[in-house]
Amino acid sequence: MDTMLSSLDLHKPTSNHVVSCLTPTSSTTTIQSSSTAISSANATLGRHLARRLVQIGITDIFSVPGDFNLTLLDHLIAEPKLNVIGCCNELNAGYAADGYSRSRGVGACVVTFTVGGLSVLNAIAGAYSEDLPLICIVDGPNSNDYGTNRILHHTIGISDFSQELRCFQTVTCFQAVVNHLEDAHELIDTAISTALKESKPVYISISCNLPAIPHPTFSREPVPFSRAPKLTNQMGLEAAVEAAAEFLNKAVKPVLVGGPKLRVAKASDAFVELADASGYVFAAMPSAKGMVPEHHPHFIGTYWGAVSTAFCAEIVESADAYLFAGPIFNDYSSVGYSLLLNKEKAIIVQPERVVIANGPSFGCVLMKDFLNSLAKRLKHNNVAYENYRRIFVPNGTPLKFAPKEPLRVNVMFQHIQQMLSSETVVIAETGDSWFNCQKLKLPEGCRYEFQMQYGSIGWSVGATLGYAQAVHEKRVIACIGDGSFQVTAQDVSTMLRCGQNTIIFLINNGGYTIEVEIHDGPYNVIKNWNYTGLIDAIHNGEGKCWTAKVLCEEELVEAIATATGPKKDSLCFIEVIVHKDDTSKEVLEWGSRVSAANSRPPNPP
Repeated sequence: MDTMLSSLDLHKPTSNHVVSCLTPTSSTTTIQSSSTAISSANATLGRHLARRLVQIGITDIFSVPGDFNLTLLDHLIAEPKLNVIGCCNELNAGYAADGYSRSRGVGACVVTFTVGGLSVLNAIAGAYSEDLPLICIVDGPNSNDYGTNRILHHTIGISDFSQELRCFQTVTCFQAVVNHLEDAHELIDTAISTALKESKPVYISISCNLPAIPHPTFSREPVPFSRAPKLTNQMGLEAAVEAAAEFLNKAVKPVLVGGPKLRVAKASDAFVELADASGYVFAAMPSAKGMVPEHHPHFIGTYWGAVSTAFCAEIVESADAYLFAGPIFNDYSSVGYSLLLNKEKAIIVQPERVVIANGPSFGCVLMKDFLNSLAKRLKHNNVAYENYRRIFVPNGTPLKFAPKEPLRVNVMFQHIQQMLSSETVVIAETGDSWFNCQKLKLPEGCRYEFQMQYGSIGWSVGATLGYAQAVHEKRVIACIGDGSFQVTAQDVSTMLRCGQNTIIFLINNGGYTIEVEIHDGPYNVIKNWNYTGLIDAIHNGEGKCWTAKVLCEEELVEAIATATGPKKDSLCFIEVIVHKDDTSKEVLEWGSRVSAANSRPPNPP
């Protein structure tokens, strides 16, 4: 019942020469190739690690060099199927690995000890919050220095080298500290397999003097290792399906809502099959956008409480039963804990647990198995869909522009909507882009990513780099606010070095708009940059790059036509100048509710 990790096809690599990774199944995958002996010069820890990364589908690893990791980088570069991409800083390298993992199903970065490790830590925490398998590799001190009383550089000046490890223990699901060649093979394999099994980041620390040393445990090509897949408890499944079917079949107007845990449960297809079989309408929580098909006739939009897609919240919250598949209810997704939901009406399906009407709970039940089985037991019911059709009114159109009138954000996103196709990916930065991009209707095949749970400003620059590197056949469209862009702007240079043709819309409104709507103050105003001038300077005549600064709709239309036409093979950076108070109506409502939640007085003692 084992599954071979060498055949994990989380997303197919772009190279025909790379072993792809397949989604684990309950049956054993047969490996055609056999292990072969390799030369002693290649039988090193560094080459073994490189081959393992390639074996699980990684063809690009994001790095920042430092004296501790230089030898390891030599061995990673020597692997012909692995591309080592140098980033401007460790934070962006981690964000790039995050974006890469969202596309390929697993990503990796390599940095140096402590100064690199603690810099990348924030990105690893974000990946942990989003259930992304990510392998963070740090080259540490010489193995002879452990256990001594020596003080090393790149540390805080004490002889205890465990500070970095202790920090990573809170944001990774496994930590491997490789100080001896004898157990390196086992530790590396355990870390990688744990990342894939748990869909979380792992930490691998390797002493800097070990990567180049041959060892008998690396003398053959690594045999594809295997792990037992997670299995459903059959009795628990039958009981959960029986209870859920009875509950839903009694309802008059039940609905379905998809949540972000659909990704880690690999249950998006099963969720849609349930909707097809039942006839129920379905919505997506904001952090699940892109995980369910928006072209489906029964899709009614984003369920986000008071800032939901028009008519969506009314249908969900008036239902007499709702099934949430993989939800995360935090203060942001619940709009300051203001959702009008009743636990007694809800079935909550998590990746391995089902809770029905705030009552019976069934563990060891995989979401995919539950949804597939439930689809066979539900009576067809399209009452909620008919109710939705009765109340639905198409979106209005923005007010007409006067010629050369300053551009408004809602008009800008109308034009971005027209750019979307099966060949595009949308990446939305933390901030008002969350709300504007939520209103985009994704055509079939168009992907969408943003980081809602962790919500780290600046995430999108590195994530765009990583995602675009993983999927060459699609064009990434990134919507980034000026405040966020200032945090991580440097790695546009890495996009140029990699020959990417991303389109970046830089929304310049002079500050941290989302923070303004939560709690305003002078700290939300930032120094304005000449953003197109900055990108032109970064370009410096090397690579394909085109920039434009637009102030009105006519200029925006012309810029988009150029970016999608003559400059379609170039990285295109379009700076859009808008008024500082030009925000979506949703962020106004959301900000006031989150502010109210943040400012609740202490409970009485």
